[in-house]
Amino acid sequence: MAVFQRKQISAVLKRLNESPRWLVFINGPRQCGKTTLIRQTLNQIGQTKRYRYLAVDKPEPRAIPSAPEPWTGSDRKETWSALDAEERDGRWLVSAWELARLEAAQSEQGFVLVFDEIQKIPNWSELVKGLWDTDRWENCSLHVVLLGSAPLLMQRGMKESLAGRFESVRLTHWSYDEMAEAFGFDLNQYLYFGGYPGAAPLASEQTRWRGYITETLVEPNIERDILALERVDKPALLKRLFDLSAEFSSEILAYNKMLGQLADAGNTTTLARYLTLLEQAGLVAGLLKYEGLRRRRRASSPKLNVLNTALMSAYSGYSFAEARADRTFWGRLVESAVGAHLFNTKTPEMSLYYWRYKSNEVDFVLESGRRLAAFEVKSGRLRSQPRGLERFTNHFKPMKSILVGPDGLALGELLSHPASHWFETP
Repeated sequence: MAVFQRKQISAVLKRLNESPRWLVFINGPRQCGKTTLIRQTLNQIGQTKRYRYLAVDKPEPRAIPSAPEPWTGSDRKETWSALDAEERDGRWLVSAWELARLEAAQSEQGFVLVFDEIQKIPNWSELVKGLWDTDRWENCSLHVVLLGSAPLLMQRGMKESLAGRFESVRLTHWSYDEMAEAFGFDLNQYLYFGGYPGAAPLASEQTRWRGYITETLVEPNIERDILALERVDKPALLKRLFDLSAEFSSEILAYNKMLGQLADAGNTTTLARYLTLLEQAGLVAGLLKYEGLRRRRRASSPKLNVLNTALMSAYSGYSFAEARADRTFWGRLVESAVGAHLFNTKTPEMSLYYWRYKSNEVDFVLESGRRLAAFEVKSGRLRSQPRGLERFTNHFKPMKSILVGPDGLALGELLSHPASHWFETP
């Protein structure tokens, strides 16, 4: 049986077969397959190019690699053990890099050095900056690939210290097509179990699957990616906000209404910031209302949307069969899947909104420059009349207006195309 590969592998291969001009930064939320992708990439380039993969969170790399002075000689172990942990980690990174430089100099094809979980090395971005700038000055044929499981920390380090020195290869939560090809999910299974490949083998054991989502994915995401890296004065509030977002995904919820749902809620500014942190961690988005005037959008009530429907299902308490039987819940799950897909597959220059005017509503508005695409999701859920799509179309003249569901575009068809597809002609 062929091993499934995500399409982003071609982008990584392309960069590693060019002359090294930028660091390669593979980024994305937890458990989206970053390590698997780079291992598959290395297996392919290993036929023509040498490489070294270093997992920073494994105990083995902490030993000093064979490297040039000062890390040779009989006194090496004593010198190494005398250093504190932070300095030792920093020198380990430098030593590994120097060894890779020697490998690159001795190879006509260059060399590839991969650091996985690099955020576990203190001050990693400043160290990488100095080493990379030296390589560019000396025209070293060394490719360097960086991965990390803490999205907020990695993004901050790349943007603040390494601006202009990297190219990103972005991984998202797995799509319907990917989960269908890799794990045989049908559409209903994808809607409920979502796009976490690590959890997919547990779908037949729903208690284990739910525990994996909540304990192995969500808790580390919040504890290690947000609370350990950002100033959060009310950690219990942030966790409760996530619970609320999973419970009310696909709903427009005013901040003042959230305050009434949350204990020790503080103020709306705090809630808005915490919702942004949850979005940056790949958990939940708070979509703004589309307005013709941009300055009015920030004042709108957010529409909550999980970025992987597994989060909504796992925290609902419903089994797969119970979720299918509740038409209201299933309708919200369908709408959340559409929102998550559009959000996850949109390009950086795109924005995703909702629109509402009095009793008229459009579920999602995708904006790319001056172009708009509007989406109304029709399911078994009781909703306002679908005239909202017509009103929005008459007023804002979107490039495309799409009804998703019965009498419109099939849900599976929408989930099989990235957001950019809807701005293609005709």
